[in-house]
This record gives sequence, structure tokens and C-alpha cells, in this order.
Amino acid sequence: MADSSLDKLFSDVDLHEQQTTVQPQRQAAVSVDAESADEATLKAKTRAVHEAYSQIAKGIKNIGIYMHNTARHPEYLEPALEAIHRYGEAYGPMVVSVEASGFIFNKQHVFSETFQNESIPYKFYREGVRRLIFRPTLTMPEFQAWIQICMANLNSADYLGKNALSLMWESQFEDIEYVVVDSFKIDDMEEDDVEIEVDKIVNYLYSRLKSDSKDYLRFARLSAEDLDREIDDVEQIRGAIISGQPCEDELAARLQTEIELDERERMLPKLVNIVFKVTESAGQQGDERAVREVFLQLLDAMLLQEDFSSINQILTKFRAAERDPTHGDFFHQTHEYFVGRMGDEERLRKIGEILNTSRPRNPKEVFRYLYVLDATVIPPLLDILDTIEIQENRVIICDALVAIGKETPEPFAARLNSERSQLVRDMMYIIDRIDAPNKIQMFGQALKNPNLAVRLEALGVIARSRTEECRALISERLDDDNAQMRIQAARLLPIYDQQKAYQALLKLVKSDEFQKRDLKERMQVYGALGATQQPGALSYFADLLKPKGLFKKAQTEEQQLAIAGLSQLASIPSFQLLQAEAERKGNAPEVITAAKRGMAAVRKELFGEEEED
Repeated sequence: MADSSLDKLFSDVDLHEQQTTVQPQRQAAVSVDAESADEATLKAKTRAVHEAYSQIAKGIKNIGIYMHNTARHPEYLEPALEAIHRYGEAYGPMVVSVEASGFIFNKQHVFSETFQNESIPYKFYREGVRRLIFRPTLTMPEFQAWIQICMANLNSADYLGKNALSLMWESQFEDIEYVVVDSFKIDDMEEDDVEIEVDKIVNYLYSRLKSDSKDYLRFARLSAEDLDREIDDVEQIRGAIISGQPCEDELAARLQTEIELDERERMLPKLVNIVFKVTESAGQQGDERAVREVFLQLLDAMLLQEDFSSINQILTKFRAAERDPTHGDFFHQTHEYFVGRMGDEERLRKIGEILNTSRPRNPKEVFRYLYVLDATVIPPLLDILDTIEIQENRVIICDALVAIGKETPEPFAARLNSERSQLVRDMMYIIDRIDAPNKIQMFGQALKNPNLAVRLEALGVIARSRTEECRALISERLDDDNAQMRIQAARLLPIYDQQKAYQALLKLVKSDEFQKRDLKERMQVYGALGATQQPGALSYFADLLKPKGLFKKAQTEEQQLAIAGLSQLASIPSFQLLQAEAERKGNAPEVITAAKRGMAAVRKELFGEEEED
């Protein structure tokens, strides 16, 4: 300010970067000081303001419901605009105070609405707006533009780097005015040590701006005595805390969330915009090395904060900047350099540390980071994958490797011999998703892995493909050294050609070697034989159930084997055979029990009924 006496006054109180967007040449007919109006008039004005903002709230709710029916939006806002005009005809411009909890008039809340879980008044308060004025000549287009700012989702990509204040500046309102205070500080004192009641100062400065004069410098000629007289009641004692009503827990939590959101999601995008503006001029001056260094520092800072979203926003802005006919080549080269350094091993290991210790807030952003890298990062990524214990995070890397390694499946096949079962499962998942031409041969390699769990997993993966080559691989496992592998192979064969499965399994059960196997394994194979649903299998089981005068033990085993097969053969004849065995006198108790369970299984398969205990 020009007056030296005012400088003296602010030797202790420093009003930093104070901005006001009120247009001084306009006359405001109503004072914000409630004491200047008589009580009756003040009550009438308060009711009118309440009515206007009540209609604004209704209009916002209606627009939110019928968001896409833009033709009717003016209709929803018309009652509110008429209320503002009525107030203006009676009292002049409608002035409200802006606080974190709502819009205030005569110390009463007149508006505290939220939209999409965000407080509308706080959206303006956060940017320093302390007064909001509607002039009597307010038009519908301008009013509608202000409503759109109230309803804007400032966290979305459409408003990247913008806030409510910048949107109002861009709108260049003629009949909507506002007073903005950026900061207020006492020198040599921490903000936590003192609170200052600045409301009277704002009121006084605003009142000095209300004039018909075209002299824009009137504010600069305020005298120190005038300002001192207006702030007599403001406490400025070191360490004093101005008493007041504490905010509610809900408001405090909302404010804390907003602060965290600013630090985590809004500050870095704004910084990105600034960097792109600065680097554009630096590129024109031929200082590409400095530009690249700036972006690398930005990349490392975002990785430290685990902010993959902002990194991906940088990539998006690079792609947009490349379309600039003037600077496109410069940004293209910088983009390629940036992506190349994203794949440096130390940065990939930092991502590995993040994925090994926590679950990212947005896993898709981590995937997008890895997706843009090239095949040279496959070996270090495989090493990192081997160290991660959180399964969801392993999937992120596996999905990225599917995208990166479509043309180079060899590194994944090379790790199918690993003794770490989880790593082998991941390699089979990647190879299956890549759909390499020789993936069946690769899976056959996994069938030789010393880890049984890996071999069983490989069988399941192979079974997803219905090719003859896969059927042959599974059929070979019928003679595997491990019983679980043999049983799993027998169960999987019927999903291919049932006639071929019937022939292979029937040949197996009639072999002398098969008779030496454990009874439980044989029953599982007989069940697989029944699952082929072939008439020959039904006849074979029926022959087994015929009395042959064998030893009791041998006869009982044959009955159990036949019942195991019939339980998987869903047909009326098989149900009748099981029923006959359940009712046959002289059968062993275990045979009768197995037959009843088999009847329940067939009934459920045929009619959808629940199995009996």
C-alpha cells in the first residue's frame, strides 16, 4: 500500500498477497454489518436470503437428478433467480459471508449443501473466498455458470489443476462479485501460536471498496488511523487464542480429508502443469538435458509418494503435447526418454518394495505404469515377481508381463523348471494368456517339474484347451508315477472326446497293473469311466455287479468299483442298478451305503434334487 503510515501499522501484522476481485466502481447498497439496519428490516432481509438460497439448493438437487436434460436447467433455477431479483429490488446486492461450514447472513447459516459428498461452501472457502455478492441485475446465463462451478467435480480429469476460484476468474462474471483473502500472518510467530479475528478487517476493506468513483486506487490510500479504528477490538496479544465455538467432528474430519486430498492428488497435478509450461520454453532454448533432469526428479518424487496416478497423467500430457506442430518433436523425444528411465532397474525395484509391503490404493495405475515399458524389463520384473508375497500384487505384475511379453515368451518358459511352485503357476498363467503357438509344449515341460502342486496345476491349465494335443498329454499322465496325477488325468479325460476317454480308461481298468493299485485310486478311475456316459461303461458295471461266487472280499470290492462308476453315469438304468444294490439282502453295509449315496448323486444330476446324507 502507498501510505507509509499503513506500512508502520503492518510492521507486526502482514497481510500477504491479499486479493480482492470486487469491482470498486459499483455501488453496493447493503452493508454486511447487521448493526447498521433496524431489527425489522434485518429480519426481512434474512428471510429473503434464506428463501433465495433455499431455492438455489432445490435447483442444484433437480439438476443433479436430471443432469443430462440441460434444456430444463434454467427452469429449475428460475425460482432462485427471481428470489435474488426481488431481494435486489428491495435491498440491493445480496451479500453473504463464506465460511467453511456454509454461507452466512446475519450470523445464520443460509446454505450448507453438499453435492457428490463435497461441501459447496467449503469449495469456495478453501480458495480464500470470504464474501459472495449477487447483484440485482444477475442474468440466467451467468447464474447458471456459477451453479455449474458449485456442482463441478474438481477431482475429475476434466478440471485437472483447477479450483473454484480459477473457474470464477475464467467465467469473468459481471453480476457476481467475491472477496478473496489469501493469507493473514503475524511476523516472527508460528501459525499454531496465535489465531486472529480478521472478519472486521475484511468487512472494513470491503466497505471502502464500495463507491461510484472510477478511482481504482482508493484502496491504496487507506490511512493507518482509519484501519486502526476499525480493528480496535481485534486481540493481537502474543499467544492469545480467540475463543469460539469449536467445529464438529464431522466437519473436522472433512477438512482433514480435504487437506490430505490437496497434498496427495491436487498439488502434484498442478506442479505437472507448471513443469510442462516451463519445459516448453526451455525446449525452445535448446536446454533438453535440464528438461529431462526435471522430469526424472519429478518421477522419483512421485515414486517415493507412491503416486502412480500422477505419473500416468504425465504420460497422458506427453501424448497430448506430441500433437503440437511446433513443439511435438521435442516432447516426443522427451517422452521416449522418460519412459525409458521408468524401466530402470532401481525404479522397478522401488515398485517391487511398494508391492511387497502394501496394497496400492489404485492397482490399475501401477499396471498402467508397467504397461508402457518394453520387453527389456522382463528379466528384472521376473526377479521382482519372485520376491512378492501378496497375491493380488503378483497379479498386477503378471498382467503387465502379458502385455509386455507377447512377442517374447521364452523368458517365461525358461522359468517353468523353477522349484518355486507359485512362480511356475504365474509363468503358466502368463504363457496361457499370451497364447504362444508352442504353449502346449511349454506346459508339457511343466508336467515334469519336481513339485507335485506345479504338475497338478499344469494339468488344470492344459485342460482349458480342447485340442487333441492337450488330450494326448493328459492321457500320458494315466501312467504317471504319482497317484494324484493319475487320478487327476483320469478325471480330466472325459471333458475331451468321451468315446476316446472310454476306450483309454476301460483299457486301463482291465490291465493287470491297475489291479495292484490302491482301492481308493481305482474307485476314482471307475468314477471317471462312468463320467464318459458311454453305454459300454453301463454294461461293464452291470457285469461287475452280477454274483460270481468269488470270495466275499473280492465281490465287495467289485461292487464298490461298479457303484463308483454308476454314481457318475447319470441315467435311469444306472439309478435302477444302484437301487437294486441298495435293496439286495446280503450285501455288505459299505456297499449298501455307497449305493444309496450313488442314487442320490444320480437323482441330483437328473432332476436337480439335493443329495441325501
